[in-house]
Amino acid sequence: MLGILDAVVSVGSLVAPPIIDFVKKKFLKQSEDNPSATLSTLATTKPEVMPAFIEAQAKLIEAQVKGQNWDVVGQASKWVIDLRASIRPIFVVISLICVITSVWFRIEIDPGIRYLMESTINSWFGSRLSKK
Repeated sequence: MLGILDAVVSVGSLVAPPIIDFVKKKFLKQSEDNPSATLSTLATTKPEVMPAFIEAQAKLIEAQVKGQNWDVVGQASKWVIDLRASIRPIFVVISLICVITSVWFRIEIDPGIRYLMESTINSWFGSRLSKK
């Protein structure tokens, strides 16, 4: 059945995302050099270069999107985009069903697979807790 290691994995993966988010916000200094700060500085010092800066930022974001979608040729169809976005939630739902079913019907699942499913479920819920 479920043991202490299951509880440790579940609680650890549930609280890890909010704790990591808190530590990053509290102790790691956020960079002051960001596009918004640069744009506000340009607005007060050199407003004539603002259009070129905004255009460069747009090209940077476009390049980052292309880099993220390196395996997609052309425009990805809507169902591919939806499928990519649904992979983690689907795995969470399947993991929930498997874990609940194994507990109710006393089906033995390999501990490594069970820990993977428990950590996936709880890290997903934990990441929801750390959202604003």
